[in-house]
Amino acid sequence: MAENKFEIRYMQTQDLEHVMRIQALCYSGDIPETQTSLSAKLSASPTSCFVAIVDEIPQAYLFSLPWRMQAPPNLNAQECVLPSSPDGLYLHDLSVAPHVREHGVGRALVQAFFQTMQEFKFTTACLVAVQNSGNYWRRYGFQTIPLHPQLQEKLASYGESAEFLVWEK
Repeated sequence: MAENKFEIRYMQTQDLEHVMRIQALCYSGDIPETQTSLSAKLSASPTSCFVAIVDEIPQAYLFSLPWRMQAPPNLNAQECVLPSSPDGLYLHDLSVAPHVREHGVGRALVQAFFQTMQEFKFTTACLVAVQNSGNYWRRYGFQTIPLHPQLQEKLASYGESAEFLVWEK
């Protein structure tokens, strides 16, 4: 695949079959979410979820949600109700199929995320880095912050190495 031979677009319900395939390629253990959970997130905020299309097929995705920065959503929640007064954009998941990595697909999805953050007029973003991905996110300016006990408890559902990271303008 040549550099930048892909298209970034809003995720659609029919993309979820491909999202599940990509998720299975990228995650192990308890991290994978059900299609019901991911569908709920997409339905809650369709203008902040994206796919990268390579050769007419989704090969990467990004889920994000307007949310409260100190209370990320539960992993694999079967319903998704956006908070009434979100204070930032929560980057829930970015996954890139192994065969299209190193071609700028992940970077393009992260750029779509930051563009969405601007469109929503947020100055902060957060994420939970899993599977030792914290250094990847630090390259984009995300930083570790001190955690209150409730947030530490919630992070436990994301696995042992989970890190809560914040980006601020």
